[in-house]
Parts: sequence; structure tokens; C-alpha cells
Amino acid sequence: MRNAVGREIPDEILALTGKEVFQGNNYKDGVEFHKQGPIVKPVMDHNTSKLVGSIREALEKCGAHDGMTLGFHHHFRDGDLVVNMVMKEVHDMGFKDITICASSLGKAHDALLPYIEDGTIVNIQSSGVRGKIGEAISHGKLKGLATMRSHGGRIRAIQTGETTIDISFVGAPTCDDYGNCKGVGGKSDCGVLSYSFVDGNHANKVVAVTDCLVPFPNYPADINMTKVDYVCVVDQIGIPEKIATGAAKPTTDVRKLTMAEYCTQVVVNTPYFKDGFAYQTGVGGASIASAVSLGKIMKERGIKMGFAVGGMSKGMCDLLDEGLVGKLLDTQDFDMDAVESVKRPNHHRISAGAYANPFNKGSFVNKLDYVILAALEVDVHFNCNVVVGSDGIITGAQGGHPDAAQGAKCTIVISPLMQGRIPAICTDVTTVTTPGESVDIVVTDYGVAVNPRRQDLLEALRDVDTVPLKTIEELRDIAYGIAGEPKPVQFGDRVVGIIEARDGTIMDVVREIKEFTYSD
Repeated sequence: MRNAVGREIPDEILALTGKEVFQGNNYKDGVEFHKQGPIVKPVMDHNTSKLVGSIREALEKCGAHDGMTLGFHHHFRDGDLVVNMVMKEVHDMGFKDITICASSLGKAHDALLPYIEDGTIVNIQSSGVRGKIGEAISHGKLKGLATMRSHGGRIRAIQTGETTIDISFVGAPTCDDYGNCKGVGGKSDCGVLSYSFVDGNHANKVVAVTDCLVPFPNYPADINMTKVDYVCVVDQIGIPEKIATGAAKPTTDVRKLTMAEYCTQVVVNTPYFKDGFAYQTGVGGASIASAVSLGKIMKERGIKMGFAVGGMSKGMCDLLDEGLVGKLLDTQDFDMDAVESVKRPNHHRISAGAYANPFNKGSFVNKLDYVILAALEVDVHFNCNVVVGSDGIITGAQGGHPDAAQGAKCTIVISPLMQGRIPAICTDVTTVTTPGESVDIVVTDYGVAVNPRRQDLLEALRDVDTVPLKTIEELRDIAYGIAGEPKPVQFGDRVVGIIEARDGTIMDVVREIKEFTYSD
């Protein structure tokens, strides 16, 4: 069946998942549902200890079994040690047919590959995957389906009962013996635990895994003791230095600086740029540079940002220091500067649900004026791909991309015209992750395209000399003129993954690639 972005979704996938095809951003707006509740084992005896001696003991006490679903967060990013630690024990205990429901998986989890190959792990639910896991899924090694969801989409799936987490393991930088968890104060600080809030509220069993047991009460807590069944102390849960990624650094690249300047000029010449505006940006070099140049113009014009929301890095924390933003609403920290900043006034922790869940009574993304995003590919329909590389390999994550893109009044996607020798602006993206109806402006190093749906923004920018306007088709043609029209990736028939829209409908499918060279 063909969906609203023109993608054909196989009937067998609709039957297997019980899902509908994507029918537009607001298809399920206002549709009521009953929120799922967890199984709760009360603790009334004051002599009860929640401390367990090992991950194995925690699994045993939680009733681990074949076919269970395990929850994890990714706040340690490339420094995460918890997922591998738990899954090794699950494998050694002989459990099979496991579903992992993680907020994201990355190169830190390459060690899971043998567990995919031997059937320990059969399904993966995540905002995306990188590294060897993405390669394995693309090569058809995962026996079940990979389901890619946005950060808001994960909350929706858990709250509606579409996904029931049997046991969630929460890596907690500090925790007391009763389960009060915080993202700071230990030796493996990650700043916030926003992605685990939903696990604490809805998982049937919750295990706090910490390498820093502190005196009771560890308050104010990110995850409260009333949500936690067991506490397990281990040697190390994460490597803080690996939280920061190469992307989270200022850039000297001329192309990125050019895009940053175009982006800044778009923002300051559109109607929402006024005192108290709300903003979200990413951690790519162009995004960071744009935030810096935007700050200079804000000072000149006496304009302050009301709040910034989402993942935080040094650039946004610096704006808070300078008094240019009222509040930071933090769901993830991309560098150690942001981790430290969490401890300060006006830098607030929020849950991923408050940030972006489409099935609550209104999330922060709905109050955004601007969001600055990146993409692997953008097509002439303004659809974006942030998950599947031009070679057909799953290599990225939705994150909050579809959530913020739909919520913001002005969604700006920054993308170089070429990714290496491959056109990033194309006729049709390899895989649709964010629909074109959510994207207002595309900024490249060769010019800026405004979605024809937004004639108001086109009018605002038409006479701005510092914004070189082009149509999206013109940008595509320039890219093809440089490198030629790329040949489409050759996929097989088998569907190995689905791209969920925020509301749980199917945006696109990912098929097994026909030819694959497995990397060491």
C-alpha cells in the first residue's frame, strides 16, 4: 500500500506489524488512547534490600526468560558499557529470542554482533544503529525486524503498550541503595537520564546499574526509587570522555562555515526571530558555528532566546553563561561542558517524553520557533533521510529529527550539496525518515531552498542579499551536474527494518542489500 510520502509498504509487513501506512503528520492528532501501566511488586517490609550482587542475580530476580524485551538508554553514547555487560550475561545464561528496545545503539555496541548471529537477539527497536550492528541488519543477519523510531516515537510505543519492556537496565552515574538515580556526581557522569524516564514509569522491572553507590537519599533524583526494583553495583558503567563525538567541535571547514552563515541569515530574516524565541540545534560543525554567529547578532539587536531544548553542547551552554538564553531544557549531553552545566541554575533536566512524545498533551517541540537539523539526503519533495547511507547500509539514527521537524514553526535542514562524491540533494532519498511536509528550508553550500508550502518564508527571504535562494530542483541539478545522477542502491526483496513515523504508522521500509562486503 502506498503511503503519504509515496512509499510502497508491503502488505505482509502491515499484517506482521499490525500497523497502518503513514497518512500525514496530524493523522492521529486528538485520538485518545489508554496509557499502559507496568507490573509493580510492592516493597512494604523495611528490611527489604534492593541491592543485588551481580547482573546475573538481577536477571534471575527479575524473572528473565526467552523472548523478553530489554530496555536501555544511550546517554553514555560511544562510552556506553552497560548494554554489552548485560547482553553478555543474557547470552551466557542461554536466553534466546531477545528484543532490545534502546533509545539508540552505536559503535560501542559492536560486541553484540555474535548475539545477533546466534539468535540471542532477534529484534531491535531503536532510534537507529551505527557500526557493525547497522551493517549486520542491512545484510539480513537479524532474524526479526529492526524498528527505527524517533525519540518521541519510543515513548509513544511504550506508553501505548505497543512495546512492553520486561526489564530495563538504567546506567546511573550515582545511585543510592534504594534506587534513586542521578546523571551526575559520580565517576561516569553523563549529565541527564532523560531517555530512561519512560522505562522507569512503564517497564515491568527496573534495574539501576551504577559504579558509584552514594548515601541515601540521592536527591533530587532523575529516576526515583519508587520506580526501581533492584540496584547493582559494577566496576564501570561508562567512559565519560567518549560521550563527546567528533561532530561536537567548532569547524574551520569553509563549506560548513558558509552553510552556518546562510543558516544564521535565514533565522534573523524570518518572522520568528524576536525576543523570547525558542530554538533547537544539533552538534554538527555548521550548527555550532551558526549558534555562535547567531549569538553575536542577538547581542547587537538586544534579543534573547527564551529557551533552547534537546541535546546540549558547549555552544548552547556558553549562550546561557552570556545571558543570551533564559533556560536550557536538556534531554542529552553531547560533551563534558554540557554535563557540567547541568548542575547550574536555569539548565534543567526534562524527560524525553516532555521533549517530543507525540502522544502526550503537548510536548516542548510544539513550542519551538526554529530547529536546525542535518540530513544524509534531502530530495526534491523535501523528504529527509537520516538513517540509511547512500550505499544502503543503516548508518544513522532518527533521534529527535522527525519530532522537532514537525513541531517547530520553522524547520531548517543543513546539508552539503555533496557528501563526498555523492549528491546529497537528489530526486528521491534512499529512505524517508522525516516527511517533506515537516521541512521548511534546506540550506546548502550552494544556496538555500524554501519549501513551496511556505510562501510566507519565501516572501520574507526573497530580497535578502545574504541568502542565495534557489529552488530545490536547481540544487539537485547542480549536484547532478557535478557528479552525475547516482545509480539507485540495489536492494533484495526481504524487508529487514521499518522506519516508523512519530505516530507509529510506517514511513518507509529498509530492505536487505543485494551486495555486501562485511568489514572486520
